[in-house]
Amino acid sequence: MTIATTVKTEYEAIIGLETHCQLSTNTKIFSNSSTAFGADPNTNIDPVCMGLPGVLPVLNEKVLEYAVKAGLALNCQIARYSKFDRKQYFYPDLPKNYQISQYDLPIAEHGWLEIELVDAEGNPTRKRIGITRLHMEEDAGKLVHAGSDRLSGSSYSLVDYNRAGVPLVEIVSEPDLRSGLEAAEYAEELRRIVRYLGVSDGNMQEGSLRCDVNISVRPVGRKEFGTKVEIKNMNSFSAIQRAIDYEIERQIAAIEAGDRIIQETRLWEEGAQRTSSMRVKEGSSDYRYFPEPDLAPIEVTDGELEKWRSELPELPAQKRHHYESELGLSAYDARVLTEDRSIAEYFETAIASGANPKAAANWITQDIAAHLNKQKLSITEIGLTPTNLADIITRIETGKISNAQAKEKLPDLLTGISPEKAFAGQELITDPNVLEPIVDEVIAANPKELEKYRNGNTNLKGFFVGQVLKKTGKRADPKLTNELVEKKLNA
Repeated sequence: MTIATTVKTEYEAIIGLETHCQLSTNTKIFSNSSTAFGADPNTNIDPVCMGLPGVLPVLNEKVLEYAVKAGLALNCQIARYSKFDRKQYFYPDLPKNYQISQYDLPIAEHGWLEIELVDAEGNPTRKRIGITRLHMEEDAGKLVHAGSDRLSGSSYSLVDYNRAGVPLVEIVSEPDLRSGLEAAEYAEELRRIVRYLGVSDGNMQEGSLRCDVNISVRPVGRKEFGTKVEIKNMNSFSAIQRAIDYEIERQIAAIEAGDRIIQETRLWEEGAQRTSSMRVKEGSSDYRYFPEPDLAPIEVTDGELEKWRSELPELPAQKRHHYESELGLSAYDARVLTEDRSIAEYFETAIASGANPKAAANWITQDIAAHLNKQKLSITEIGLTPTNLADIITRIETGKISNAQAKEKLPDLLTGISPEKAFAGQELITDPNVLEPIVDEVIAANPKELEKYRNGNTNLKGFFVGQVLKKTGKRADPKLTNELVEKKLNA
């Protein structure tokens, strides 16, 4: 008798991200209106970004510089010749009824960035994610739907054109991502890079970084991609991960039930923690691209390219490799220290001033980070300089002060008080001939505790050590104090 068995199909997700990144220029991509966030509606506008008759756009030179630098940082090939195109679509927040973008000749192509995932044991796994293209374009305005918390129930809509004409680069990844976790880390690394470059603040809450996800699933081993679905409306990295994880399960369940996945755009509903259908996805032919007639083609010279390349900083992935392989830091510490360029520079200055790398990493990622989070400050806003941090670490390692003393004085040090002033008269007592009589005095003053200790309650050693530290104003060398106390108690 033969018993039939059903083999469960395993699926894998194929994920790519389209990321719109607002460039940190003072003015718009084709006009002189301000790009400042938070202005009153429809105050940062002009005839060019409003598409009034008879006006001509002029490319902001800083936009080109920032786009090329971003392309270089993403290991892209920079096009020496590129152009702008008109992308036709009709929407209330697009005053011209077309968007100036780049289509077949983008400014940068064929790049990659490296993501690093750290497991629970602290082991890093690195993966290269391909970058298909990076191109420049202008942003559209913003619609505000009123009368309901959902678009479908709103009674009227308002339009704010302040964002129209704000410069963007769109960065399109290869479909190399396989999970929500990988996609979230890719988006975070992209933000780290643009922040290091200074070309964008990457603030997702203000819309400076916006990610759309393209996702499909297929049985493991199949080469052909499944039907692609796009997800919009994600305003955090955790939302990207949760939306993808939900959509993977939704598509697998639909396929298993015999339903057909359609190519569409879906929205992520944060409250319901689900995706919902928005519209059937347009193809590129629907946009009717053609070369922008009012802008000349772009040519990047050898001199410009080399100048901009020379101005690139060391990027997060390079720093992580350096910190782990040359300074011996853990993958976790390296990741925390490289999250923000100012923190990495603070750490490196402390190292250059003589601080032990591991000790400096511990102080920055733990005690100083706790203060920054509590006070909502950046590391550039504290009074403790990296040179003074190095001084404190050296004092601890040479036995002049204890770690406990340094932590106790940290609030004063963070305000800018120098280590010399903070630790004046606080040097550790490291002479056994000075400490031994104090230990004897403490033991003699506590006969009951001494008897309990000698009857087996060895935990009381900590009590005697604490009394010695208290009597010396915490100036007793902790290691020496422990040795002397143990010796006397066991005599």
